[in-house]
Amino acid sequence: MKGFREEFPLYSLFARAGDAVRVWVRNSRAFLRDLCRNTTSIIGLMIIGSFTILALLAPVVTTPNIPNPYRMKKDMLHPLVSPGSPNHPLGTDKTGSDVLYGLIWGTRLSMSIALTITAAAFVVGVVLGTTAGVIGGAVDTLLMRLTDGFFALPPYILAMAILASLGATIENLEITLILITWPRFARVVRSQVLSVKELTYVHAARATGASGIRIAVRHILPNAISPVFIQASLSVGEIVLWIAGLSFIGLAPPNMTEWGNMVSLGQSDLIGGYWWPSVFAGIMIFLFVLGTNLLGDGLRDVLDPRIRHSKMR
Repeated sequence: MKGFREEFPLYSLFARAGDAVRVWVRNSRAFLRDLCRNTTSIIGLMIIGSFTILALLAPVVTTPNIPNPYRMKKDMLHPLVSPGSPNHPLGTDKTGSDVLYGLIWGTRLSMSIALTITAAAFVVGVVLGTTAGVIGGAVDTLLMRLTDGFFALPPYILAMAILASLGATIENLEITLILITWPRFARVVRSQVLSVKELTYVHAARATGASGIRIAVRHILPNAISPVFIQASLSVGEIVLWIAGLSFIGLAPPNMTEWGNMVSLGQSDLIGGYWWPSVFAGIMIFLFVLGTNLLGDGLRDVLDPRIRHSKMR
């Protein structure tokens, strides 16, 4: 068999790839089994799964007849309709915007923006944090001082300054929140890389002549990435809160179908006893953030071996 592998190098390549796939499948099964045994993560997954299904089925559930479904659907002839109306099950606000329509498409818009921002910040933070931790020296100092500069600025103040100067658009909102979020990922992954790269198997790989990129990608990063996934789960809910807060103070696109914008439009109606526009949107924000936090806690319990071993004792 050894001679066969030497004669056909592609066989050896496919064999190694097959071994890697089998290891990945085995680890994935173990991870899913541990995750399903964790009550906190199950509740979080159920909540986030419900929001995901609602977001995916938004076009089917609402069947909008307007060009842009992310604009509020208005019925100017029927403002402040109470919940329970056949045409407006959850009522309307003072501008005639349908609350149910806003909640459903707000779920789709809020989740898509939050996931996009989290994914972009994840990639930027992991690349810069891994680079700083592996290379060290002046590169580490430069990147971490840049990270400290973002941490020194209050997030909301920075967001308001950028959006006020660039304009309140969805693209500018995403760029702003990516700038605010990526330093957290960079800090987490750098701290993990600094501890992992001093372990014995990393020194052994370096002694065999492996390149720095190979060591970072194959040996350091896979064993340092777990806390970053936990941070990503928590960041999704936090970003939804930031979007809602910026929409509430008017720094998001006007008339956008978004939970924070619905709370802002309905706040004046609370004084007159018209509670439903703000309350229903606030409940959606609360449940989504609760789901992401529960999922993040469950991931921490599963991925952190110290917590897992302490619970097994």
